Amino acid sequence: QEQLTESGGGSVQAGGSLRRSCAASGFTRSTVSWGWYRQAPGKQREGVATMAYAGGLDYADSVKGRFPISKDNAQNTVYLQMNSLKPEDTAMYYCAAEADPPLRVWVKYSGFRFWGQGTQVTVSS
Repeated sequence: QEQLTESGGGSVQAGGSLRRSCAASGFTRSTVSWGWYRQAPGKQREGVATMAYAGGLDYADSVKGRFPISKDNAQNTVYLQMNSLKPEDTAMYYCAAEADPPLRVWVKYSGFRFWGQGTQVTVSS
């Protein structure tokens, strides 16, 4: 059974860094694409970063250059390194995965079927 287990996150001052981790288990296909999403209070969930199984990356404009997404294949873990954090980055962050995705997966992709439990990230000014 496919499962995503998240860790990392927490509270930090503006300008600081945090790293989110998402450990995957139960995925048997090699065509798994990954995504990080966030949802702030009163706002819609938005895509932050995606990694297609073929290697393509996509980022929301608001985090481009600050939040690189990466994957450790040996650990089957996806990371979101969050640098130069701003108060407006405060949100619940979720990782997502899809085992049968299209070739390219953009941050607006809405087909992820597997989701982590989410973790709060709070950035204070």
